[in-house]
Amino acid sequence: MTQPTTYGGRPVLPGPGAATPELRIARFRTHARRLLWSAIVLIAVAGAVGYFLGNLPAPFEDWMLLTAAAVVVVLAVVLPFLLWWGHTFTVTTRRVMERSGLFGQRSRELSHVRGYTIGVRRGILQRMWGAGTLTLSNGVDAPMVLANIPSAELVHEALVDQVEVNQILAHRDAQALPGIPPMPPLPA
Repeated sequence: MTQPTTYGGRPVLPGPGAATPELRIARFRTHARRLLWSAIVLIAVAGAVGYFLGNLPAPFEDWMLLTAAAVVVVLAVVLPFLLWWGHTFTVTTRRVMERSGLFGQRSRELSHVRGYTIGVRRGILQRMWGAGTLTLSNGVDAPMVLANIPSAELVHEALVDQVEVNQILAHRDAQALPGIPPMPPLPA
């Protein structure tokens, strides 16, 4: 059997009954602009420590200034960065995955084959930064919200294409081809 040809930039589909590997299409986090205040705090703390180190009034000592600066940096800079870094979205050829958590991993998945609606919301600031919020809902589970993601239009188009391709493959593989026995189900 030959490989199907593509028309008009359509993705190449595997032959009927052939196993399709799961490939990663994109992995992204929420837009990094939420770390703007953390960066401002870090610059302000560095400036304040540089100015006040060695110039503190009598009852205070330098170790108190450095300890306070370290606490502020950990709470206002490091912790928000780790929370941002620990929340990822992954789009593969079979599903959309949301993973979050630093110590305890929490994950959610939504399969392309089942199909889902995609709602796009973009506020004024999100439009300025090229970001947006996508809401994926299959009508059964709670909606998956991809909040404040960069390049929202590109991600939206990729998700629409993946849903379409996966539904075409599922429909085609469900149809019996004349002269070719159906593939046995995969073990669970």
